Amino acid sequence: MMEQILSRPNLLKAIKRVEKNKGSHGIDQMPTTDLRVYVMENWHTMREQLLSGTYQPQPVRRVEIPKPNGGVRKLGIPTVTDRLIQQAIAQQLTLVFDPTFSEFSYGFRPNRRAHTAVKQARAYIEEGYRWVVDMDLEKFFDKVHHDRLMARLATRIKDKVLLHLIRQFLQAGVMENGLVSPMTEGTPQGGPLSPLLSNIVLDELDKELEKRGHKFVRYADDFHIYVKSSRAGERVMESITTFIEKKLRLKVNREKSAVDRPWKRKLLGFSFTWNKKQPKIRLAEETIKRFKARIRQLTSRK
Repeated sequence: MMEQILSRPNLLKAIKRVEKNKGSHGIDQMPTTDLRVYVMENWHTMREQLLSGTYQPQPVRRVEIPKPNGGVRKLGIPTVTDRLIQQAIAQQLTLVFDPTFSEFSYGFRPNRRAHTAVKQARAYIEEGYRWVVDMDLEKFFDKVHHDRLMARLATRIKDKVLLHLIRQFLQAGVMENGLVSPMTEGTPQGGPLSPLLSNIVLDELDKELEKRGHKFVRYADDFHIYVKSSRAGERVMESITTFIEKKLRLKVNREKSAVDRPWKRKLLGFSFTWNKKQPKIRLAEETIKRFKARIRQLTSRK
């Protein structure tokens, strides 16, 4: 598979994607505008290292961005050369894994978007599933168990050099304030490979939900399960929490999770009206508040 990843068509597609996305520099300060020239000058050495398994990804650069509801989201920004390699890997792995993902997984997938997930949720409500189990995974991207993820990858990938390279990316470390810290768990948000790896991890959850016959939508680590009663919701909450924490070795944030009416919760910035026959999609109150606050902030600068 490494030969496919390093093929000229796949690499050209990857380099165009990295250049289009632009983004901040990694720890080496190289901007995306320098990437193409750097690769042309160093490709022979890079390719040799990648095929021999001696390529060493650099640590990611820690960046913190504020969350809309308070707190910060920690990103890990790889160097642009590592982003190129991750993008090339992601393109090929998507061909292998995406066709087997759940129909009800919408995040970071080709030809899928958040609004489709919200429409599917509305369809469940119209069918009479008027209670929602809204579950929050605590620091999901920071808690992914490396050995479990690699075991999942190994069921479909037989190229040991590629598996070794992916583990190297997972364990490249994080540079913060000039110091590099090792990474023993998690898939840092900020690189092209992280979204796909997160879907591979949570596909196991999707398959469990499908096996149990649940009505659900998932967008990355945001997922809602729709049921017909509060009592059913509480049972589902308890059993799925056990599955997530015991089997997937992830953590459910009980304070942010709840069994409630769909129109009292938000899904990807949206909510619903309570209408029994034809519930409508609307912006969640928190989304409206953030939008108004942002407008005030922008207008106050003038």
